[in-house]
Amino acid sequence: MSGGLIGRLMRAMHAPIYASRQRVLAEIVAQFLPTGGRLLDVGCGGGTLAAAVIAHPICGRNSTAVGLERAVRGDEPIRVVAYNGGAFPFADDSFDVVLIADVLHHESDELGLLAECGRVARSVVVVKDHVRCGVAAQWRIALMDWAANRPYGIPCLYRYHTLAQWRECMEKCGLDILREIHPMKLYPPFWQQIFGGKLQYLAIARPVKRV
Repeated sequence: MSGGLIGRLMRAMHAPIYASRQRVLAEIVAQFLPTGGRLLDVGCGGGTLAAAVIAHPICGRNSTAVGLERAVRGDEPIRVVAYNGGAFPFADDSFDVVLIADVLHHESDELGLLAECGRVARSVVVVKDHVRCGVAAQWRIALMDWAANRPYGIPCLYRYHTLAQWRECMEKCGLDILREIHPMKLYPPFWQQIFGGKLQYLAIARPVKRV
């Protein structure tokens, strides 16, 4: 089979998994957006998660979302700004909520990226990622990472943190963890047993602003 056909088959297989993930994350993030709130989705991909957040019934009315992504596709349901690393093209405290979902484990300068999330966030930073916890965790996450990103040509570093390492990252970047969700119920039942639970991590953190 050609690479294109394999990619299409993998995307079709992942569709219900992504849909379940999107429903869960949208509900978590939406509760932090006030009326007229602003959301920044860092590494937004096609922008569908951010769009689901602001469309959620519990999200503040008239909230808006902006995405950051290395390649702007042009058909995203939200406004997407091109970003090639370094400082974000936004002022301090520009957004009520900053979301960074399954992005940091792909970044060589993860601390720099996470610190930028804190700089532009007025209220909270929501970090969703993987955590190395449980039997054969490294290999299970690596398989999931490869399968999810291969169809889109996204390179994987196969670097995943423990809970202690995530907490250290947050502290180094001036983020005070308000709540952690671990394990997470994120996927449909079969996939949840293999790739969900203790392999999934979410932190809601408050930026500690230095005067």
